[in-house]
Amino acid sequence: MTAEQKPGCSIHLPEATVTEQLKVLQVHPRDNVLVALQPLVAGQSLPEPYAMLTAASDIPAGHKVALKPIVAGEAVVKYGFAIGKATADIAAGAQVHSHNLATALSGTIDYQYAGCQAQPLSFPAGLPHKFQGYRRANGKVGTRNELWIINTVGCVNRAAMRVAELARKEFAELLDLPNIDGIHAFTHPFGCSQLGDDLSNTRELLAGLIQHPNAGAVLILGLGCENNQLAKLLQASPDVEPQRIRAFNAQQVEDEVEQGLAAVGELLAMMAQDQRSACPVSELVMGMKCGGSDGLSGLTANALVGRIADLVAAANGKVLLTETPEMFGAEQVFMARAQNEQVFHDLVQLVNDFKQYFIDNQQPVYENPSPGNKDGGLTTLEEKSLGAIQKGGSAVVNQIIRYGKQATLPGLTLLEGPGNDAVSSTALTAAGATLILFTTGRGTPLGFPAPTVKISSNSNLAGRKPQWIDYDAGGLLRVGQDATDFTYEFFRYLVAVASGQRTRNEISDNREIAIWKNGVTL
Repeated sequence: MTAEQKPGCSIHLPEATVTEQLKVLQVHPRDNVLVALQPLVAGQSLPEPYAMLTAASDIPAGHKVALKPIVAGEAVVKYGFAIGKATADIAAGAQVHSHNLATALSGTIDYQYAGCQAQPLSFPAGLPHKFQGYRRANGKVGTRNELWIINTVGCVNRAAMRVAELARKEFAELLDLPNIDGIHAFTHPFGCSQLGDDLSNTRELLAGLIQHPNAGAVLILGLGCENNQLAKLLQASPDVEPQRIRAFNAQQVEDEVEQGLAAVGELLAMMAQDQRSACPVSELVMGMKCGGSDGLSGLTANALVGRIADLVAAANGKVLLTETPEMFGAEQVFMARAQNEQVFHDLVQLVNDFKQYFIDNQQPVYENPSPGNKDGGLTTLEEKSLGAIQKGGSAVVNQIIRYGKQATLPGLTLLEGPGNDAVSSTALTAAGATLILFTTGRGTPLGFPAPTVKISSNSNLAGRKPQWIDYDAGGLLRVGQDATDFTYEFFRYLVAVASGQRTRNEISDNREIAIWKNGVTL
């Protein structure tokens, strides 16, 4: 991306460019490629207004078609920005993919602050401005009232899981109450043999979960001899009611499972008094995530989530976006929307630190697209990143936070984290997300502590995997579909989820956490 291409806001799916036959899409007027929305057959004429073009070969859905001849070395443009350079001459109507397109990214970039170019946002009339949430003593609002069991170290994983399993049976009557949403143990293999920043990251991540407003109460189970000492973990978790916490080391009690069950009974008795109440949508904290992207993700699901991000930011709620490597090649989109020069420099540092992390581990910085991404039509990191950042909408970037930290400001926050689905979604939860919006073009059953709304980029996936997918963004490509109406319908659905409607991951009980291990192990 050149200096002249630095945008002031992210790109959304244009509402007037979907052809009647829904075969192809030109995402932006500057693009020299089209996206096949349905498979194209060799020799097939494209629909109006591209009838002068003929598909030169079979082209799968989600893949790119040259809108005009592109010479070797010329920029290939999608979303209005260069996504790489042609490695060979490409004829109009030919497929554009890994065989004739490569990244143009290399080396370092000299970023320059040019002021905040984001446009003001407003929350539209007619949309719900309240949801039914659980307001905690510290002022935070949860979308669920669950009892979470967190362990300091992997040595007591089985004990934590055993307590959860037995508690669900022993306290079944309490769990039938409409205001108690479940008992869940979130186990992990770390906490021992860790040092320095690696240990601190684990501790802060767990502390973020302990202080999460969806946890009406928390049982913390330690061992006693681990590096991640229970006392220090409690010190790192000050923003929670002390009476809502029970904690002990297994080495210091006679039977850790019996002790855990007794603690759960006490905590559930308190939670039984909690009630949902009307809370403004400014109390929503949404984490935006994509996994298993395809060539339609940036056009449908991610663009839809970006529109939701703008609504939440306009309402003064919090929007969290992570996956730092999936900003590479498109980071200047966010830099152009930094609230001030300090936020700009924080973002530059975040990006450069993550690039250095790749370099230190002798990994290429600009080779991110996975085999699944490429099968779905994505070719270069620029293309993947420009599609991925659609989830951030067009709001001002108000805050940059590091892994394990919690968001404190309304609006859009960028959170340090890798692209790994489980690690980044756990980081979003620990940073305060009470709903996670997870877009996917390939599908996954994964779920996390916060309700995880799965949004498919294409209707085929939604039809094949209804047990995974909550919402089909492929509907955006229907003939005559108004993108604004579609977004408002989705927002109303999200308000219902925040008020207690269960997601597919909750119904299937797919919940887990994963911690970013980035240091030595003793």
